Amino acid sequence: MLKHAVLARVLVYLARKESRFRFIDTHAGAGRYDLTGAEAKRSPEWRDGIGRILNARAPEPVAALLRPYFEAVGPRDSEGRPLSYPGSPAIAQVLMRPQDRLALCEANPHEREALIGALGRDRRLSIVGTDGYVALNAYLPPKERRGLVLIDPPFEAPDESRAVGQALERALRKWPTGTYLAWRPIREAQADSHFLNSVAGLGAPNILRLELDVGEGPIGPHGQKPLASAGLLIVNPPHTLFEEARKLLPWLAQTLGRGDAGKPLCAWLTDPR
Repeated sequence: MLKHAVLARVLVYLARKESRFRFIDTHAGAGRYDLTGAEAKRSPEWRDGIGRILNARAPEPVAALLRPYFEAVGPRDSEGRPLSYPGSPAIAQVLMRPQDRLALCEANPHEREALIGALGRDRRLSIVGTDGYVALNAYLPPKERRGLVLIDPPFEAPDESRAVGQALERALRKWPTGTYLAWRPIREAQADSHFLNSVAGLGAPNILRLELDVGEGPIGPHGQKPLASAGLLIVNPPHTLFEEARKLLPWLAQTLGRGDAGKPLCAWLTDPR
């Protein structure tokens, strides 16, 4: 919820200028996820995520910030429940304009096939099966000279945080003025602190740190522990995003928090300029 609500705000900001821009997603995933099928019914995490947000009554300043995101969620059933949930590529596809372009990378062939099926025919799209970190180096700087890079790997590899930091370092050398959004799970405080220090050590100003902690949840039926905390690092964020996040994150923490445990964080990792 944090990632996609913020992603929508950045895309809305980029679309304010008439000139075109590009969205680059290094780990695009399947594009859109069915919430009516057997898998979603067996493991209905969406009820504690988008389900809660859609059913909550947000104050108007927050509701206004969420409207583009809700637009991308798409159709609902007669009881107001969403029929599917969009991944980042589907959100971008809905919110971007005819002159803009989407460059999507998905190395997993099954996910890539699902992505192609979910997004359909769209002349704005380019979908490649190349490793996202490798493709990013080739994509930058985009010929549009404006845009957003989303770095959102599945964090299945033990050194994924290191790979994200290295990708940011290479990308900033090629396109220092670009906007980058990097998602990360927060599982161990010490490891996350090391990652934040390494990103801050890149020497780039204007890195915004957003985090959402919803508290510990119950162990799942297969022994899995639900993620309690996640964060975003936004390099060169829109100048409006800090104040928008200060309105949006406390409401998300209150709405999504387990019990009274929801906690937001909105701060600069490196000094804004």
